[in-house]
Amino acid sequence: MNIFAAIKIDHMQQRIPNYIKYIFVNLFSLTIYALLFRVLFYTYFAQLESVSSSEIRQALFLGLRFDIKLAVLAVFPVAILLFIINQRFFKYRIYKRISVIYFTLMYLIITLFYVFDFGYYDYLSIRLDAASLRFLSNLKISTQVLFESYPVYKGLFGLLILGVLIYKFNAFIYKKFHIETATISKKKKALFIVVPFLVLAFGIYNSITHYPLRWSQAFFSKNQAVNQFALNPILYFYDSFAFRSTGFDLEKTKKYYPSVANHLNLPKDSISFERKRIANDSIKTKPNVVIVMLESLGIVPMSYYGNPVHTTPKMDSILKQSANFTSFYVHKAGTAASVFASITGLPDVDGVETASRNPMIIDQRIIFEQFTDYEKLYFLGGSANWANIRGVFQSNINDLKIFEEGSYKVENRADVWGIDDYELFKESDKELQLLHQQNKPFIAYIQTATNHMPFTVPDQKESYKPLAEDEINSELLKKSGFKSVAQINALRYLDFNVDVFLKRAKKAGYYDNTIFLFFGDHNTAMNKVTFLKHKEFELGTQVHHVPFFIHAPKFVKPQVVTAFSKLVDIVPTAASLANINYTNYTLGSNILDSTNTKNDFAFIYQKINGEPAIGLLQNDFYYTLTNVTKATNLYSFKEGKRIDIKKDYPVVTKQMDSLLRGYYHATKYLYYNNKKTN
Repeated sequence: MNIFAAIKIDHMQQRIPNYIKYIFVNLFSLTIYALLFRVLFYTYFAQLESVSSSEIRQALFLGLRFDIKLAVLAVFPVAILLFIINQRFFKYRIYKRISVIYFTLMYLIITLFYVFDFGYYDYLSIRLDAASLRFLSNLKISTQVLFESYPVYKGLFGLLILGVLIYKFNAFIYKKFHIETATISKKKKALFIVVPFLVLAFGIYNSITHYPLRWSQAFFSKNQAVNQFALNPILYFYDSFAFRSTGFDLEKTKKYYPSVANHLNLPKDSISFERKRIANDSIKTKPNVVIVMLESLGIVPMSYYGNPVHTTPKMDSILKQSANFTSFYVHKAGTAASVFASITGLPDVDGVETASRNPMIIDQRIIFEQFTDYEKLYFLGGSANWANIRGVFQSNINDLKIFEEGSYKVENRADVWGIDDYELFKESDKELQLLHQQNKPFIAYIQTATNHMPFTVPDQKESYKPLAEDEINSELLKKSGFKSVAQINALRYLDFNVDVFLKRAKKAGYYDNTIFLFFGDHNTAMNKVTFLKHKEFELGTQVHHVPFFIHAPKFVKPQVVTAFSKLVDIVPTAASLANINYTNYTLGSNILDSTNTKNDFAFIYQKINGEPAIGLLQNDFYYTLTNVTKATNLYSFKEGKRIDIKKDYPVVTKQMDSLLRGYYHATKYLYYNNKKTN
């Protein structure tokens, strides 16, 4: 560049009004700030080691476009003000205060969004979305988890310091341009409004095609980690509100009902989910039922399913003495969703909240309530107010006794989740032992919690002792999929407690006459592994694949059931084993019923390419349907590759599509048409 060109450029810059420069300097600064968080996400969370550099570059470029869009949206209000008042912006102190405070708040809001986004992703492996608002429904518990899992006070102090620095930085930028510039003509003034406005508008539109930049463009890869890296969590959080939906579609329920009726042995002539089960009068025993929800336990972390860390030796042994369902899936990855589905017999298909938090649908006719002459109990270490779980149980089960924090005689609170699993099982055993001594049959639901952040375990408890950090080398940790040794220790503690609980039951005398049903509510957040039978991480089903086993040597012979089964089947199966009279109004079935061979499928509700979607696992296939864009895909579950094979299997596609849509619409129909008052 020669000296004359440099002089010319400098002269042009001097002719640009300072208020226009001020807009674009702030735009540049905000973009760089958002980009710094993208770099942090890439470095500490994205896990893109095995991803091609071309995909990473594409994701980074898309991400930069999202970041620019966010920066433009943040700058736009101030830009409008500047277009109106022009040079007066630098003449009055009030505008300085407004501008500096506004931009400081923008930086802090972006910071807080990313901090919560990092924690949310670390927990669920998805970016912050509207569904995260469900944690605000239990603000007290969510706050306690936050404080017990992270150095919040240090973070707040750091945020305060950051706020001061950002304020000074914004004041410096304002002062930098707080210089009188020459008066410009009306034509030039109009030019300096129209051109910057168009530039900013293009920054928001951010595309040279007929369509603006949209969140869905981030989902260009078959690797979900790449897609998550491309997203901007603030924009995605806002966009995800479009996925909210309520009510049911009667016409679609009628249209697809025959497919559901065929698989659940329902009447074909009219919509009815009622199925009566008559007890065998020749069987006089009245067995107890204990359902145990194993917090954050999928098949991936269990040594029984190939995890190289010896995590679950006790349960591995118990599984061999039980009816073990190796292809069991929960519908939605979340504790509240799994509790709701297991109790009501209906999957949780709420797109933003959880079904348990919807007061319009918690009133249901359920099988748990039909255990006549049984004592009904619900045990958890914390509060039943969490996620409105109290409402789900109490509104549907008469004479239910809830044991929660504050109701136990001995309470040694471990963390935000109340007493730990050891104490929970111990207190549960006391109540069950008392009922056994009084010859009162019982059905109990025990909800564990220790295998959850902040992973609080004792220094020692009987034979249990946590592993030291140096006992698991980094290579083994990576191969196992665990993110920390603390995560391993929490699972080992759960494994220990399950074994101790069954030993207590034997000692108390109610073990032989009790049907124990253990299931995981969802898989814990883990890194990708390669030892699974199917490549479920590629398909996104690993978080739904959980253990389910029925331990009742006197009632069920040890066996391995490989057929697909699902969460809503638990209580119907328990009721059938207990030989009670009941009427099933739900979508669940007795999975030990050898006469119903068509129930071999699993229904999944998840996020696909950023939007709510439903999926069906059946035979060797996995079929998916997104709820908003209605995109469909058929995958080979056996091969585990994200290659759509619909064209190769048109008949399979049609059948699975009908069953999937039918099951989904039947769920929403029953939400509002299965009430006890009907």
